[in-house]
Amino acid sequence: MGKGFYISKTVGIVGIVLAAGALATITALPVACSQEKSKNNEVKSTDPTMAPSNEPWDQWRLPQTLSPQTYNVTLWPRLQLDTTGLYIFSGLSSVVFRCVEKTNLILIHSNKLNMTKHPTLIGLGSKPAPTIESIVMHTKTQYMAIHLKEELTAGESYELYTEFLGELSDDLGGFYRSEYYENGVKKVVATTQMQATDARKAFPCFDEPAMKAVFHITLYHDPATVALSNGVVIGKLTLYSVQEQCWVTALKVTTFAPTEVMSTYLLAFIVSDFVFIEQNIENLQIRIFARQEAINAGQGQYALSVTGPILKFFEKYYNVPYPLPKSDQIALPDFNTGAMKYRQMKTKRESLLTVYNPCNSPIHYLFQWFGNLVTIRWWNDLWLNEGFATYVEYLGADEAEPDWNIKDLIVLNDVHKVFAIDALASSHPLSSKEEEIQRPEQISEMFDTISYSKGASVLRMLSTFLTEKVFTQGLQTYLDHFKFSNTVYTDLWEHLQKAVDSSGTTLPKTVQEIMDRWILQMGFPVVTINTATGQITQEHFLLDPETKPDRPSEFNYEWFVPISWTKKEAIQSLYWLLQKTGEFKYDSDNNWVLANINVTGYYRVNYDNENWRRLLNVLQTSRQSIPVINRAQIIDDAFNLAKAGIIETTLALRTTLFLASETEYMPWESALDNLDYFYLMFDRTEVYGPMQTYVGNQVEGLFDYFTSIYSLYSHLCICRYNQVNALRVACSTGLEACTTLVKTWFQQWMENPNVNPIKANLRSAVYCSAIAGGGEKEWNFAWEMFEKATVASEKDKRRSAMACASEPWLLNRYLKYTLDSNKIRKQDATSTIISIASNVVGQPLAWDFVRANWEYIFNEYGGKSYLFPNLIIGVTNRFSTPFELEQLIQFRDDNAHIGFGSGTLAIQQSIERTTANIKWVEKNQEAVLEWFINPL
Repeated sequence: MGKGFYISKTVGIVGIVLAAGALATITALPVACSQEKSKNNEVKSTDPTMAPSNEPWDQWRLPQTLSPQTYNVTLWPRLQLDTTGLYIFSGLSSVVFRCVEKTNLILIHSNKLNMTKHPTLIGLGSKPAPTIESIVMHTKTQYMAIHLKEELTAGESYELYTEFLGELSDDLGGFYRSEYYENGVKKVVATTQMQATDARKAFPCFDEPAMKAVFHITLYHDPATVALSNGVVIGKLTLYSVQEQCWVTALKVTTFAPTEVMSTYLLAFIVSDFVFIEQNIENLQIRIFARQEAINAGQGQYALSVTGPILKFFEKYYNVPYPLPKSDQIALPDFNTGAMKYRQMKTKRESLLTVYNPCNSPIHYLFQWFGNLVTIRWWNDLWLNEGFATYVEYLGADEAEPDWNIKDLIVLNDVHKVFAIDALASSHPLSSKEEEIQRPEQISEMFDTISYSKGASVLRMLSTFLTEKVFTQGLQTYLDHFKFSNTVYTDLWEHLQKAVDSSGTTLPKTVQEIMDRWILQMGFPVVTINTATGQITQEHFLLDPETKPDRPSEFNYEWFVPISWTKKEAIQSLYWLLQKTGEFKYDSDNNWVLANINVTGYYRVNYDNENWRRLLNVLQTSRQSIPVINRAQIIDDAFNLAKAGIIETTLALRTTLFLASETEYMPWESALDNLDYFYLMFDRTEVYGPMQTYVGNQVEGLFDYFTSIYSLYSHLCICRYNQVNALRVACSTGLEACTTLVKTWFQQWMENPNVNPIKANLRSAVYCSAIAGGGEKEWNFAWEMFEKATVASEKDKRRSAMACASEPWLLNRYLKYTLDSNKIRKQDATSTIISIASNVVGQPLAWDFVRANWEYIFNEYGGKSYLFPNLIIGVTNRFSTPFELEQLIQFRDDNAHIGFGSGTLAIQQSIERTTANIKWVEKNQEAVLEWFINPL
């Protein structure tokens, strides 16, 4: 083992290199205690309120004059407070770029970074680099503009070197810190969330998805910690840092292999004291990193066991070998989104990793092919990444657990969910024009239900009418052709069309002609089938038919609709509705017709009254004749058609009559989702009592069914989900057997806090019911248990359940806790407020709280937080009176100067939804009351 040492006078580092061979070269990093201020005072900053101009630095998109090739980035995160009371990181970065067009301006993204040395530029070709004339930081557009005395030469390569300091803040974006407590000791993790526009907070970079490059990453860190990044570790050494008037400490330096060519938003690096479990399959290293306590508790074992098989499934599915030597999954205590997929590693909220009991958490897997191997050119096509991610998650989970019927759940979790948003006039297309998506907050708005769930839904429809074989064939050639490069969605259509042509598949139009109508215009159709005449029509479905979309469509809101259908139980040939009106061959023989089999099409279905009557009769007498997914579909379609005024509300309510004898999860979940709207609209009115009585009568059989076979079905996830429904609804409607059961369980736990007698999958429902029926004693116990919880998923359950309290003062106290990150983590603050708002007692409290604290919430969490739309929608869901509409509009107007960031569209959608609610309640309240009193 060779030894050597290196002394840097700049920062006082004496390094003992523990590596074989020659002396290693170590580059010095700036440190907090001896910050070097730039000797050149030409670095200036612009006022973000200044009027915009046509200059390049006032545009939101980078000019195409420069093209990055490689980055060398070295970072040193401090996991202890510095002398000013901040957590900081220091870094140095060099980027090699090629000049595509001659220019005397270098524009590079930089946000919230302080340059500690004047940037330098060198030429790597035959000519020296021009001299830097001045540097201006443009805070609004987040650019560092480097003005040169002469022009760069087209075709030549240059290297830009920067040194900088940044704050390792807790804002969940860029290079940030995550905190948690272990045995009473606060631990700090340095981690990243670059998507979509936050790599620029970690180091200066060309922060656009098409600006791909190779990244060389080096991390300085405490010897007691481990450093992770996209690449495998290729070098480790230990330094001893002697810093005048600061501290003496040892440091590790971890160097990672260069990445493949990739976008800045896929870059990740983490420094923590996490431990890992691992498995090696055919030279692929699979590791699960988490807190020591979590690993000791067995969390991560399930994820470790299924990762390899799922990767193998996707290798076969895409016909592309897994392109990387490792797969790391890291469970973070704080994370802005549920999970983020990077090249060679995946970060996720710790609560999503706790799948040692896999029914308790959803399985989220997208590995490194879509979005990483092939990347979108710009964020207007985000759905292509996230829609595919959402769709294939179900395929991968189904491969891991084929007995769970997980593929079916896409209908409830995504199709039905996104229908509610896409039926608003304020919705938006899957793919927008590039010029419409420019600013960071506009980019953040794209990370919504439309991109994820509608994207998945239309891809599932496409896969179905092409057949999975043709679909995957087109995918495989697409991925092979564009690997490590950028695409637009039409590239996918071209490869799918080639697969169609080579397979001899017959389509009425080209793939692009069919799919552009689903991608380029918002919304979806309702298809109406008249079994008396054989006529079939389509209409743009809007929850409020009096509203009209502001956005024109070149297709006039008509679609090419693939209609699968059955007559009685006989599957018929696929019918394509290519115009507004068509006819299908149907002999009126009093047989029932059902369309959109298994809800593979992205549309709703309406029928003539006689066919509705036939379907309701089948549900009551022989429901198994209708596929379980379609039993859920009939309920969801009917309730939403009624909401839009297309059919009578009492007809929709009649679709729930068969549930008294139904034990399957999907129909029940569909009914409860739709009845939730009735609770939102009527739980403050005289309708509430009769509605509770009806729902309680319907659920009693389900409750008895699951309590009698509790252990028999405990291993099947869908049965567990319905078991939770049975318990939750039975208790919330006051069924004595249920309330007594949960009270007993919770009391047993309070008497012996170290032994929780409640089965894991039932805990959310039991906690909520017990806290709702209890008082301060139960709430305080739950809070104590929340603080002591070491399993993230369990902590989440307790946090949500405390929002079920019935005492307003307890809920107000809880709301105040969301402003204190020592009590409620930042990542959980908005979801906690939403949970409180979902409680009829808490809703007005949450609304007042958000209005009173909007400026703080907006500034603290950042206007581009992906959580803002959910917050705005969550606190306004119950709005159904003119007074509430007036308050909502006033809230919008009063805070216009502050803004709403990624929640801007959600404000408009909430106003639209409230307007529709007012009309619906006025029209339906009396009839609904009468029906619940006498359901027929």
